[in-house]
Amino acid sequence: MKHVRMLALIFTSVAIVSSCGQAQKNKKGKEVKLETEQQKLSYAIGKDVANNLKTAGVEVDVEAFSRALEDVLTGKQLAMTDQEANQVIQDYQNRKMQEMQKEAEAEAVKYRAEGEQFLANNRSKEGVKETASGLQYKVITEGNGPKPTATSQVKVHYKGTLLDGTTFDSSYDRGEPATFGLNQVIRGWTEGLQLMNKGSKYMLYIPTDLAYGNNAPPGSNIKAGMTLIFEVELLEILK
Repeated sequence: MKHVRMLALIFTSVAIVSSCGQAQKNKKGKEVKLETEQQKLSYAIGKDVANNLKTAGVEVDVEAFSRALEDVLTGKQLAMTDQEANQVIQDYQNRKMQEMQKEAEAEAVKYRAEGEQFLANNRSKEGVKETASGLQYKVITEGNGPKPTATSQVKVHYKGTLLDGTTFDSSYDRGEPATFGLNQVIRGWTEGLQLMNKGSKYMLYIPTDLAYGNNAPPGSNIKAGMTLIFEVELLEILK
């Protein structure tokens, strides 16, 4: 989707340049002076667009890109109609999205296999138990309070890690427990927390189908197909 946002940024930038007046012609290799506000703004916009294109991995032909800017800003005959240009952009976006989808699917297969191997090795370790769903858990501290139900509101401290030990979320790091309903979280949490008495601390080893499956949460280190590990401390069951 970053490619889609990038193209939108380019269009916006061209509109801004247009509002600043017509572009000055510049021979290839000739240094452009940055003396007036218009010159500085034009360069700043060009720099921003170029940096974003580079970051997004969008390769452009500089001469063709420059020609399009000049043609639009100077009112020359355009080499493409709006419909043709939009179709080219749409085709590019579709191709990139298909490529990204294939990459994500391949990653998911890899992470799923890694998770299955981890769980196969983990189930034989001392203290590790497994439920019928495939959820694995280990008791660190056993509390003596009541157990929550599938719809209980709970207050917990927790730390979530990937199989390589990377922490992706931690209430301990934030210095504040989390409160939520057990019907509002991933299935591994809903099941795992119901095994715990108030005051307990468990390790939960959650296979991908009880976590996020192939729908990885955006903006997270969690990828599709990943098995997750949580250290969870049940502090309170809220009324």
